[in-house]
Amino acid sequence: MMAQEGIHAGFPSPATDYMTQAIDLNKELVRHPAATFYGRVVGDSMIDAGVDEGDILVIDRSLDPRDGDMAVCFINGEFTLKYLKFRPHLELLPANDRYPAIVVREGDDFKIWGVVTYVIKKVR
Repeated sequence: MMAQEGIHAGFPSPATDYMTQAIDLNKELVRHPAATFYGRVVGDSMIDAGVDEGDILVIDRSLDPRDGDMAVCFINGEFTLKYLKFRPHLELLPANDRYPAIVVREGDDFKIWGVVTYVIKKVR
């Protein structure tokens, strides 16, 4: 069911009679179905960005990565979720002060696997 007017975060709306449309999350969250994947977060390196262990990521592999994007990267045999910083050199930035930035160096086995477009959180 979906509220046609949206769901107000203030006082309850008297429009409960209009909650009739279903929300298809694939239609809402996925722009490129053949290139979009879901992944579950493990670890706490992105907690200051509001990304917690167990959250589900919507990852689009067709997007060109940009400076500041949150991305799933593969480096030297491991997947990691970090912010991308392209200047002056490529760095993978965590959102937790307990973790250092990762500088991508020549010779590293590195690939930006996909750009995160949504984070789905469990609240209960």
